[in-house]
Amino acid sequence: MLEAVNEVKETKMRVVIDWSATRLEAALIDGTDAVLDRIGTDDGLKRAAGRHEAVLDEILAPWRRTHGSLHILAAGMVGGRSGWMEMGYVPAPASLADIARAARHVALANGDRLTLIPGLCDPAASPFPDVMRGEEAQLVGHGLDRDAVVVMPGNNGKWARIGGGRIAGFRTFVTGELVALLLAYSGLAGIAVHPEGRDWRAFARGLECAGAPDRHGLLTRLFTARTGWLAGQLAPAEIGDYLRGLLIGWEFIEARNAGLWLPGGTLDIVGDDDRVDDYRRAAEGLGLTARVAPDDTALRGALAIGAESMILA
Repeated sequence: MLEAVNEVKETKMRVVIDWSATRLEAALIDGTDAVLDRIGTDDGLKRAAGRHEAVLDEILAPWRRTHGSLHILAAGMVGGRSGWMEMGYVPAPASLADIARAARHVALANGDRLTLIPGLCDPAASPFPDVMRGEEAQLVGHGLDRDAVVVMPGNNGKWARIGGGRIAGFRTFVTGELVALLLAYSGLAGIAVHPEGRDWRAFARGLECAGAPDRHGLLTRLFTARTGWLAGQLAPAEIGDYLRGLLIGWEFIEARNAGLWLPGGTLDIVGDDDRVDDYRRAAEGLGLTARVAPDDTALRGALAIGAESMILA
């Protein structure tokens, strides 16, 4: 049973959860913000549909038995339309206080307290407002005080402008999702093979194709993943990384055309998987200085939003 609460008190032990469609990852945090333990299960939002509270209760039971009631901080898909409880979007420009003020505090039946972090929208995007869920915690954890452009690689990657204590605006690029779809369902699916390691030479060739000074657009360039194979110049094991380089390179070109970077500039990269290295290589290949953030920025951001929300509640 869920109960919204107006007055909230901080508990000693906090849990930051990342609950995606297929996975639940949880980190136990003590009063000094140190990570004491982690749990990861395959109880994603799809599997837990209709019984989210019971699933979370069971998974966190060992920590609760040891430490008592927990303060659970949740950002991302758990607050989406297909998640547990839908949260709204805070419009950019947005500060830490703006995000924290829109957080929702819920008392759970077992005595735990749940804080749901809202998403962000950018009303300046067209034809519809752009949206993010989860990346707002990454940006807060990265820090909003200095002027910077931040890229957060993902299936629906984000490029955001930050500065002056606010997330000024952002744009989404569906690069990761498009790579996965093409390799799984297009004509390339029956050709490409997937080696264990990365082929950085093929990746660089894809970047080069994206940046070639000709008049061809993305749709024409994408077909080179097939024609390169037909010409005997791309091996099946090279197609995946060639395609990644091509699409990430094109993302950078679109971001440049949107005024998000200039040659010789600096780009901050925030993430926690191997796509961070893809974007670092792409940025450096285009003459940018890449600053890679620690891989715990989302966790740190969730803690900061949670703490601020307790002050404002």
